[in-house]
Amino acid sequence: MPDIVPIEQILVPTRFSGESGRNRGIGHSQLDAKDDISAVLAWLALYSDSPSTLASYRKESERLLLWCITQRGRALSDLSHEDLLVYQEFLRNPQPADKWIMAPGYKAARNTPGWRPFAGPLALSSRRQAVSILNCMFNWLVQAGYLAGNPLALRRRVKPSARKKPLQRFLPEAHWAEVRGAIDAMPIETPRERAHATRARWLFALLYIGSVRISEVCSARMGNFHILMGSDGKQRWWLDVTGKGGKARSIPVTDELLIELQTYRISLGLKPLPSPGDATPAIVPLIGVPTQMVRQAVYEIVKEIVRAAAARMRAMGPEHEAAATHIESSSPHWMRHTAASHLGSKVDVITLRDNMGHESIATSNIYMHTEDEKRHDKTNAAHRLDWTNPQRTSSGS
Repeated sequence: MPDIVPIEQILVPTRFSGESGRNRGIGHSQLDAKDDISAVLAWLALYSDSPSTLASYRKESERLLLWCITQRGRALSDLSHEDLLVYQEFLRNPQPADKWIMAPGYKAARNTPGWRPFAGPLALSSRRQAVSILNCMFNWLVQAGYLAGNPLALRRRVKPSARKKPLQRFLPEAHWAEVRGAIDAMPIETPRERAHATRARWLFALLYIGSVRISEVCSARMGNFHILMGSDGKQRWWLDVTGKGGKARSIPVTDELLIELQTYRISLGLKPLPSPGDATPAIVPLIGVPTQMVRQAVYEIVKEIVRAAAARMRAMGPEHEAAATHIESSSPHWMRHTAASHLGSKVDVITLRDNMGHESIATSNIYMHTEDEKRHDKTNAAHRLDWTNPQRTSSGS
C-alpha cells in the first residue's frame, strides 16, 4: 500500500487509480482526467483564487483518497454508499493513530516524514463539514461526467435543532477586551519575548482594525500601506489587499493602526513608515530573513493568544467557563467577524461593505447588529406599553 503522504505525492497502484472504477460516468466526460486524483485536482483548481477554501477542500479530499487507497483498498470511483458510512465512522476516530494522526504538539510541514492528515479525532461539527465538502466534490464530478453518481446522495439529512442557538463566531466586546488583556500581559523580559509580544499585538491590530482575512495578512507587504491626498486636502493612509476571487480593495488605516504599524516596524529595525515598493512582509518570522509567514504560523499565534485569554478567564472562577470556552474557540477568521460585528453598530452599511470587501450589501447586513444583551436593553428602554394605570392588579378589579 502507498505511504500516507500529501495528495501531490501519492503514488497510486494501477488497481486503485479509478481508470476503470465501477462508478465512472458512461457518457462523455467534460474532463481530460483519466484517473481519480487528476479529477480531484481539477476540482480543487476551481478554488485556486481562495487559499482558505482551497486548503479546507484539499484537506478533506486528500483524507478520503488516502483512506480509499491505503485502508479501504478501493479507488475513489469505486466507492459505494456503504463505503462512505464506514468512512464517516473512521473520521470519528482515525485508526491506527500512528498512521493517521500527528504526534501531540507536533506541527509537521506537508513535505516532512512526520506529516499526518489528522491532528486527532474529528468532532461532530467537523465530521459534518467534511461530509458537506465531499458531497460538493462528488456532485461536481457527476456534473462533469467523470462519475455516474454521488455515493453521498443517499445519506440521511439531519435537521439542525431549532432550539439550539448556533455558535456566534465573533467575540463580544467583553471577550475582545480579555484577548487584548492577554496580549498586554505577554512576557517581555527577553529580546525574543519582546519581539513575539510586539508581533502579536500588531497582528491582532491588523486583523481587527483592518478586518482582513488570514490569506490577506500572509500575502500583504509593507509597500501595500500607502498615503493619499484627499479632495479635502487631508492625507490619509490606506492598505491595499487582494481578497477572494482576486478582488482588490483599499482598507482605511486608522490613526491607531498607523501607530501600531510604526511601532512594529521600529521593532524590526525599519524606518517608522513604509515607502512605495517596500517588499517586507506585513508580518514576519522572529528569526531569519524576513519572509512571508505561512497560514499555519499566523493561525498558531492567534490560537496561543486566545488560549491565554481563556486561561485568564478560567482563573477568575468556574462561572467564567462558558466565556473562556467561547474565547478559546476563536480563530483568525473570528477576528474578521468580530471586527465586522463591532463596526456594524457604529457605521453605515456601505462603509462596512467596502471595508470588508463584501460583494453584496446583504452580506454586510448580517453584521449590522449590536450584541444581544445591548439589543435587549435598548428594546427594554424604547419599546413600552405605557398603561394608564401601571399598578393595577387583579385584587383591585
